Amino acid sequence: MFRTLGRFAIRSRRWIMLGTLLFVVFAAVWGTGVFGRLGGGAGFDDPGSPSVHADNVLAGPLGRYANDVVVLYESDHLTVDDPAFAEPVKRALAAVPRGDVTRLDSYWSTGSAGYVSKDRHATYAAVQLRSPDDQVRVQQLRKIQDSFAVPGLTVRFGGTTSMTDQVNRLTLRDLGLAEAISTPILLILLIVVFRSVLAATLPLVIGFTAALGSLALLRFVTLFADISTFAIQVISILGLGLAIDYALLAVTRFREELSSGASVDAAVERTMATAGRTITFSGVVVAMSFAGLTLFPSRFLLSMGYAGAGTVVVAVVASLTVLPALLKIMGTRLNPARVRVIDPTTGRWYRVAHAVMRRPLASTLGIVVVLVALGLPFLGVNWARPGDWVLPANADARAVTQEVGQRFAADPGKLVTAVVESPRALDRGALDAYAARLDAVPGVNGARVTGAAGDQARLTLGYAMDPMSRDARRMVDGLRAVAPPPGTTAAFTGMPASRVDIVDMVTSRMPWMALFVTVVSFVVLFLAFGSVVLPVKSVLLNLLSLSASFGAIKLIFQDGWLDGVLNFVPVGAVDVNFPVLIVAIAFGLAMDYEVFLLSRVREEYERTGDVAESMARGLQRTARVITSAALLVAVVVGGFVLSGITFMKMAGVGLVIAVAVDATIVRGLLVPATMRLLGRWAWWAPAPLAAWWRRHGVPEHGHGHDAAPAAPAEVAPRPA
Repeated sequence: MFRTLGRFAIRSRRWIMLGTLLFVVFAAVWGTGVFGRLGGGAGFDDPGSPSVHADNVLAGPLGRYANDVVVLYESDHLTVDDPAFAEPVKRALAAVPRGDVTRLDSYWSTGSAGYVSKDRHATYAAVQLRSPDDQVRVQQLRKIQDSFAVPGLTVRFGGTTSMTDQVNRLTLRDLGLAEAISTPILLILLIVVFRSVLAATLPLVIGFTAALGSLALLRFVTLFADISTFAIQVISILGLGLAIDYALLAVTRFREELSSGASVDAAVERTMATAGRTITFSGVVVAMSFAGLTLFPSRFLLSMGYAGAGTVVVAVVASLTVLPALLKIMGTRLNPARVRVIDPTTGRWYRVAHAVMRRPLASTLGIVVVLVALGLPFLGVNWARPGDWVLPANADARAVTQEVGQRFAADPGKLVTAVVESPRALDRGALDAYAARLDAVPGVNGARVTGAAGDQARLTLGYAMDPMSRDARRMVDGLRAVAPPPGTTAAFTGMPASRVDIVDMVTSRMPWMALFVTVVSFVVLFLAFGSVVLPVKSVLLNLLSLSASFGAIKLIFQDGWLDGVLNFVPVGAVDVNFPVLIVAIAFGLAMDYEVFLLSRVREEYERTGDVAESMARGLQRTARVITSAALLVAVVVGGFVLSGITFMKMAGVGLVIAVAVDATIVRGLLVPATMRLLGRWAWWAPAPLAAWWRRHGVPEHGHGHDAAPAAPAEVAPRPA
C-alpha cells in the first residue's frame, strides 16, 4: 500500500504540489479566520461542576457579588487622609463610566477602614463589572481602565479580571518571544542536522502546511464547538515538531536508498514502503493520544484535543503526499557527496547497544531504579488551577494580591459565593442561620446573605488563605459538608471552589484517558508488529520517561528548585492541567520514537534473525534520527522556558525533560536492554492473533522486495 502511495506521488507530483499550494492559500485565507472565532478565555472549568452551576445561577436574576477588579492606589509620602491623596482619587472614581460597572466601592463610599492599609499609605477600590463572562469583563475593564489613573500616585490593577487580562497579554507576548528566540536557532540546527540547506527546507514546508491546515480544520470545528484561545499553542508546537520528525525520518531513509545504488524513483518507493509506514503508525498513536483529551469536559482540554489531533492528521497526510513528491522533485540533490551513510556495525550507538545488552538485567534494573527515583517526588504534588500565581512576581495582578494580603485587614478579591436554591420561597431566618454555620467553618472570614431573588439566594464568604493551598481545599470540603436549610440545595463558587472542581475533574478522568491511550497504543503497535509483548513494553517504558519529567516538575515548580535560574516564584503547587498535556504530547512523541526504532529493528530482525544484532543495527540506524528530532523539538518548545507565564514555562520545561529522557536514556539504553531480555519473545503473539495479523496486519516489507515477512508467531519463542 505505501509503496503504491510512493508511485502515486512520483507520477502526480506536479498535481500534488499544485493542490498543496491551493490548499495552503485557502487555509491562509479561511483558516486564519479562526482567531476571531476562538471562545473566550482558556476554559479551564468543568461545565458540569457545582461551581459552574453556581456561576450559571448568578448570571441570572440573582446576580453576582464579586470584586472583579481591585484598583490599588499607593503613595510613599502621602496618606489617604491627605487631601493631595484623597481628592484626586475621589475625582477619578467619580469620573469612571458606570455603563459596564455594577458596583464600585471605596473607603470614601463605604466609610470602612478595611479599605485602607495599616500604614494608611494605600487604599483600594473594589469594582464589580456587569458581564458574567470573564473575557467580556476583560473588554469592559480595558474600556474604563484609564479612568482610574491619578497623577502622582502608583495605580495598579488586581482581581480576577485584571489577572485574566494580564495573562492574555503576556501569553501573546511570550508566544512571539518564544518564536523569535527559537526560530533562528532552529533554522541553524536544521541545516546542521540535515547537512543540506535544501533538505532543511522540507520540514519547514511540511510544518507550514500542517500549521495552516490545522487552522482550517480548527475553524471548521468552531462551527460546532467553543474552542479555547490556547489551542493555537498546540498547533504551533506540534505542527513543526511532527514535521521535523517525519521529514528527518523520510530524508534519512531516502538518502540510504540512494547510497545503496537505487534510482530516485526506487528510493522514493522504498522510503514510502518503510518510513511512510512508520509515519502512519506513529501518527495514529500521537493523534489518539490527543483524542484522549476529549474525555475531559473542560473547554481548555477539549480544544487541545481537537487542535492536536487535527494537526497530527494534517502532518501525516502532508508527509505521505507532499513529502514524497518533494523527494522526487529534489532527487539526488538531497544526497550531496559529503553526506554518507554510516556502516550500522561501526557507529557509537551500535557499540552502546551491545554494551548494554551484555548485562541486560543489570542495565534494566539500574535504569528503572533511577527513573522511578526521579518520579517519586511527584507523589507529594499539590494540585492548583491557573490563577494570578502564573504571572511574574512584578505583574500588577500578582503584586496587588501580595500587597493587599500583607498591608490590609482583608483581601477583597478573596470571596466564595454560595448559591441557595429552593422549590419555594426562602426563609430569611433559615438563611441567616445557614450563614452562621458557614462562618464557623475553619478558614471562613465572615459569611452573610448578600442577595435574594424569588427562590434563590446568594451568600458571600470571605477567606484569607492562599486559594491554591491544601487549607483552601479543606475549607471548601468543610463548606460543602454543612447542610443547607431543609428542602434547599447549595452550590459554591469562587477561586477555591473552582480549583477543587477542576482538580477533581482532571484526577477522576485521568485514569480513563490513560486507559484509552494505552488500549489504542496496544492496538496500533500490534497492527504494526504483530506482537502483544512489544505494546506492553512500550507503554511501560514511556510511563517511566514521563515519571522522570513529572518528578522534576514537582521539585522545580512546587518546591522551588532552580526558581532563580528559571526566573519564577514558586507557590507550592503544580497546575493540574500540566500532566494531562504532557501525557498527550510527550507520550505521543515517545511512541513516535518507539515506532521509528522498532520498525528498523524489526526490519533487521527479519533479515538476520539475530536478536542482539538486529537491535544494535536498528538503534545505530535510527539513533541519529531520534536524537536529532528530539533536539529540534526541544528547541521548538524550549522558547517557552523563557516565558513569564509560569504554566507556559512549566510546559516547556516538562516537555524538554520528557523528550530528552526518552530519546536518550529510554531509547538508547533501556530499549536495547529490555529487548535483549525479551529475546524472540518480544515478537510473540498467541496463535489466533498471529493468524489474524498475517491476514489483516500491516507488516514491514522485507528489504528490497514486497514479500510479506514471516509472522512473529512462526518463530519459535525461546530465550535470547
